Amino acid sequence: GRKKKDLCFRSLLLLSIFVMAAVNGYQGNTPAADPPASNGSKQSAPPTKTVDSQSVLKRLQSELMGLMMGGDPGISAFPEEDNIFCWKGTITGSKDTVFEGTEYRLSLSFSNDYPFKPPKIKFQTTCFHPNVDLYGNICLDILQDKWSSAYDVRTILLSIQSLLGEPNISSPLNTQAAQLWSNQEEMFYKPLPGMISSSCYYDS
Repeated sequence: GRKKKDLCFRSLLLLSIFVMAAVNGYQGNTPAADPPASNGSKQSAPPTKTVDSQSVLKRLQSELMGLMMGGDPGISAFPEEDNIFCWKGTITGSKDTVFEGTEYRLSLSFSNDYPFKPPKIKFQTTCFHPNVDLYGNICLDILQDKWSSAYDVRTILLSIQSLLGEPNISSPLNTQAAQLWSNQEEMFYKPLPGMISSSCYYDS
């Protein structure tokens, strides 16, 4: 419909702006300092290499194009209008999981060390899940010690989508959710309707 066409037009327009910025020399916003992780996030800092902002910009542009052309169901992401280092993402729970059809919003923040350092990713909408803490931080190995510069935004979003339906109970950030999941998935599902509303957000 018209709404979908407008969205596609906006996406292509912003992508064109980013490409032109790369050609003419990008002078946009630089990434903000990383906020402290919560005590339970278990995030570690992998070895980093020096990367110039132009290389990061081109990498993110390439990943954006790949994500837009990929058409993977249930995942999407796009940079904020004034800063390509900050993205907003959306993930929808996969079919045949307790999260089926539930949409979650995420924030993605890239540093000048990307892709040698993983982006900072948090849930913005409330997610009652064994591997998501009370602040929206995510315990996922590829965002920590298992990170590789070969990974991209698409890989990350698909991994988080998979994590929703297949949590890592051995490394929980939300012990209550982990206990419920371990006991019985049906029990875990019962409190979800009041906890996963798309209108519920974590405090900034």
